[in-house]
Amino acid sequence: MRLFIAVAALLFGSVTFALAGDLAAGQKVYAKCKACHMVGPDAKNKVGPTLNGVVGRQWGTVEGFKYSDGKDGTLLVITGAEPMTWNIETLTAYLRKPKDVIPKGKMSFAGLKKDEDIENVIFYLAQFDENGQEVDPEAVISAAQ
Repeated sequence: MRLFIAVAALLFGSVTFALAGDLAAGQKVYAKCKACHMVGPDAKNKVGPTLNGVVGRQWGTVEGFKYSDGKDGTLLVITGAEPMTWNIETLTAYLRKPKDVIPKGKMSFAGLKKDEDIENVIFYLAQFDENGQEVDPEAVISAAQ
């Protein structure tokens, strides 16, 4: 129950997000993610799932990726209780401190400290649809608010 309250507090807190980010700055921040994740038309799952179409996607739905499961605090147990979507609020909370959102998840990254870095990397990721094709990131961000 405490986990649910903590996740709810993170996810439903107030998050403001500009519709226009900086793609170049977001790409630079994304360099921290490249060891485990891929984007673009040739993206494949690595240690982490591909991030194509992540903005607006339901949690735990990347085909072929083996998500953590089986114990409280894992992604599949959390989404089994209530399906979740990677919207701006959930992505912001997760990128800030992943273990606060999915405590027993596989991601070992500690998080991004700067709000500007979080906004820019979300904007960068928003430019890739589920097939890795480039789309208008502002439209994706607007739909994911």
